[in-house]
Amino acid sequence: MFRQVAHRILTRSTTTYSAGAAATIRRPYSTEVVADASSGDSAFVEAWKKVAPNIDPPKTPIQYMEPRPPTPSTLPSKLTVNFVLPYSAELSKAEVDMVIVPATTGQMGILPGHVPTIAELKPGLLSVHEGNDVKKYFISSGFAFVHSNSYADILAVEAIPLDRIDQAQVQKGLSEFTQKLNSASTDLDKAEAQIGVDVHSALNSALTG
Repeated sequence: MFRQVAHRILTRSTTTYSAGAAATIRRPYSTEVVADASSGDSAFVEAWKKVAPNIDPPKTPIQYMEPRPPTPSTLPSKLTVNFVLPYSAELSKAEVDMVIVPATTGQMGILPGHVPTIAELKPGLLSVHEGNDVKKYFISSGFAFVHSNSYADILAVEAIPLDRIDQAQVQKGLSEFTQKLNSASTDLDKAEAQIGVDVHSALNSALTG
């Protein structure tokens, strides 16, 4: 049953029918969105007018999308970075020399012209380099999206500037979670303690590295 439903969903046509005529709609990728999206999704607007001609149609998501600059023909000198948390934006269109992120495969440096990449992030040190200025953050987890036009979008669940972390509290927490791990009697207790050890170990490494 699940396979049949999945097959119907995956092979579902994007063809819409109007007055007996079929018109195939191809939705553009974010990098293909034109600068003037004021008209929105024309097919949606036309369909709305037929159902509710006296009510203005709502805006569609495409109208809120800012067009991403095209891939340059030459290697740019700067990397444009957006560093976003659920509650704030640490960096917005910041032009920097390099960003180093704690990917699950290891520390990954991102420079202008980096190949398009999606990297999962683990607890660790994220550093933003601009000339001699280096901003360091400790992040809990997230993803880094590197685009072909030298833009990088970094999404983290939690992040805090490294200079705001109390090293004494980190070492205390590492000691407490290590003791909990050694005395854990259930799989759940072991898993929770192991997470605490891993995060505090990463914090300690970021502060002492």
